[in-house]
Amino acid sequence: MTQTLRPGAVEDTEWSLCPVCRGMVYGKRLSRNLHVCPDCGAHCPIPAHERIAQLLDDGSIELCELATPEHDPLGFVDTKPYPHRLRAARQSTGLDEAAVLATGSIEGNPVVVVVMDFRFLGGSLGSAVGELITSAAETALRERTPLLLVTASGGARMQEGLLSLMQMVKTSQALGQLDEAGVLTVSVVTDPTYGGVAASFATLCDVILAEPKARLGFAGPRVIEQTTRQVLPAGFQTAEFLLEHGLIDAICPRGALRPTLARVLSLGARPRQRTGGSGAGAPGDGAGGAGGAVVRDPARLPERDAWQVVKLARHLQRPTTMDYLSRIFESFEELHGDRIGGDCGAIVGGIATIGGRSVIVIGQQKGHSIGELVARNYGMPRPSGYRKAARLMRLAGKLRAPLVTFIDTPGAYPGIQAEEQGQAIAIAQSIRLMARLDVPIISVVIGEGGSGGALALAVADQVFACSNAVYSVISPEGCAAILWKDSAMAPAAAAALRIEARELLRLGIVDGVVIEPPEGAHTDHLVMAERLRAVIVQGLEELSAVAPAELVARRHARFRAYGAAAGPSDVLASGEQQR
Repeated sequence: MTQTLRPGAVEDTEWSLCPVCRGMVYGKRLSRNLHVCPDCGAHCPIPAHERIAQLLDDGSIELCELATPEHDPLGFVDTKPYPHRLRAARQSTGLDEAAVLATGSIEGNPVVVVVMDFRFLGGSLGSAVGELITSAAETALRERTPLLLVTASGGARMQEGLLSLMQMVKTSQALGQLDEAGVLTVSVVTDPTYGGVAASFATLCDVILAEPKARLGFAGPRVIEQTTRQVLPAGFQTAEFLLEHGLIDAICPRGALRPTLARVLSLGARPRQRTGGSGAGAPGDGAGGAGGAVVRDPARLPERDAWQVVKLARHLQRPTTMDYLSRIFESFEELHGDRIGGDCGAIVGGIATIGGRSVIVIGQQKGHSIGELVARNYGMPRPSGYRKAARLMRLAGKLRAPLVTFIDTPGAYPGIQAEEQGQAIAIAQSIRLMARLDVPIISVVIGEGGSGGALALAVADQVFACSNAVYSVISPEGCAAILWKDSAMAPAAAAALRIEARELLRLGIVDGVVIEPPEGAHTDHLVMAERLRAVIVQGLEELSAVAPAELVARRHARFRAYGAAAGPSDVLASGEQQR
């Protein structure tokens, strides 16, 4: 027997015909491959119950039955009455409605999951589906368990008219309650996801993953072409298109979905209880093995030629954020996009674990080759990069996850398009957001810290600099061109600006200097990563004992003190007395 795979047609027939490459695939082989064509990689649709079995741990699955009575509020009739369509869909799929609700776990991480099934009236969003999604969100809220939504839909159910449209609000406000309660939400977009589902719960989740080639959009291609008379570009609305435009976090092949979801869901685990007192939090040497890696007294650091330090800070083989992400953290899952149309490669970020603790990590990224530098815009973030960072910062705040940032940029990108897109506003909003974020924040200047473009990721409780890093209000070349009217005076400007680590520590800009190998961090990435890891683990341990409100108050006092006439120590003491 031979069949062409249709939505939901995944039975283990002897042979199947791939709808994309038109190749013949042995049924059992296709099933073992999670119904992904082994020849072309096409992700064939699968029924909701099979999806649940693929994702959730064996023995953990509990299906949740909801009453789904026949509901025909309009008495709708097209070529047949709506109740007849419902009965036919139930008979052909074995489902009560276009979605299935279950609870269980993924690699031990508890989860409430709803999986939509396109076979049932195109996975349309009607009152019963809206009720099911909302009930799932309420269960997640009650149990403080992450919510996972796997979507496949043609949009709102026309046969239920405006009542169907109202489900967009009903489900959206349910996810809003999870936001307020700090419960993680994740969606997996499968092909296709359109209309009311795309414009509500599918795109309101904290993390949005998509299967390869999955399509998502408000209006379908046929509607767009008929309405606008525009010719759509190749790949329009596919997962690849969405990722490029910053609208989803990642594309995840079906075979990698379970472990990826496990890493993401680990961020939603309940954090350790933090004490309400002032607790620990003052930097100290020795604890956590970081003592030998950090110098906190500027007198212990040698005087350096500032221009030579600048050259080392810019060394092409110096470890980048991505180098450290792979060496410092036990795991890292990169998240992409600002969700409004852009994904700047000069800023990377995502979910990580360090010392058994889940964190959000964000950093500026350069590269080691011309190709990498060009792809990352030489480490100069655009507004979309700062807005992506802000989205991840808000996620850290929602989930009570500490934030770790790495600073390495010559400055924010100064181009025309960046100004048109609100570069100054994006930086200002990032600074304000970090200042009020009530979770522990650690920032490390690993290379160049260029002006406001660096500061936008460096409003932290503990700030460190590598011993060959620099941090400045402007580049030495820029300062020389403006004040000396001669860019050749950059070395003199570097010295005058006091931008190297010893001066940063003396001025109180950083809390400690992480010592690099004798010839520089570029000579031994692994050693430098081990030192930074020790510093970050120690810092997180210290800050985890500080109450959220106290973190914000201390951070406010820290930055309030800079440049104050009374002096930093007096301002800090005043802040302590006020509390």
